[in-house]
Amino acid sequence: FDAMFEANPEWSHIVRVDIQAVYDRDPAYSRFMDPILYLKGFHAIQTHRLAHWLYKEGRKDFAYYLQSRSSSIFQTDIHPAAKFGSGLFLDHATGLVVGETAVIEDNVSILHGVTLGGTGKASGDRHPKIRHGVLIGAGAKILGNIEVGNCSKIAAGSVVLKPVPNNATVAGVPAKVVGESGCSEPSRVMDQTLGEAAFGEHMYGEGI
Repeated sequence: FDAMFEANPEWSHIVRVDIQAVYDRDPAYSRFMDPILYLKGFHAIQTHRLAHWLYKEGRKDFAYYLQSRSSSIFQTDIHPAAKFGSGLFLDHATGLVVGETAVIEDNVSILHGVTLGGTGKASGDRHPKIRHGVLIGAGAKILGNIEVGNCSKIAAGSVVLKPVPNNATVAGVPAKVVGESGCSEPSRVMDQTLGEAAFGEHMYGEGI
C-alpha cells in the first residue's frame, strides 16, 4: 500500500471518499472507523485498488494472488484489470463478480449478488460500463459490453442485456425501462423500490 500511495498521492483522497460513501449511504453504521474495521465491502474495494495498481505495473502474479485472496475472504471476484472510480459503495458485497474490462465510475452503489459479466467466450472489451451515480440492486446481472447510463437504477434481480439510458429505472428478466430513476443520484439515495415507476407507461413495454 505504501508504494501505491507514494506513486499516486490522490489515492488517499479516493479512500476517504470511499469511507464517506459508507457513512452517507449505510444507516447501519454511524462512525467513520466502521468501514475500516468491519466492512468487507470496503475492504474488497481497497484490496482491488491495490491489485489494479499492481496489474498496471506489470506485477500480474501478485495482482491475481490478491484477487484470489479477496475472493476467499470477502466472497467477491473482481478481476484486477477492472476499473473503479471513487465513492464506490458495496453494500454486503457477498457474491459480487466484476469482469476484466468492466468500468465502474464515481459514486456508484452496488448490492450483493451482482454480476458485471460477459456474454460468453468473446475476447476484448466485453464487460459493462457503469456510469456515474448508478444504483444496482441485489442479484442484478448486467452482461456484455453495454453502458448503464448516468444516474440510472437497476432493480433487484434484473437481467440487463442492452444499454440503459441516463436517469432510467429498469427491472425484469430481461430488463425493461419502467420509468425514470426519480433523483439526481440514485446511488446516494439508496431507494431500491420502484415506487411510481412500476406503474408508468413503460411497465409493459419492450425489453431494452
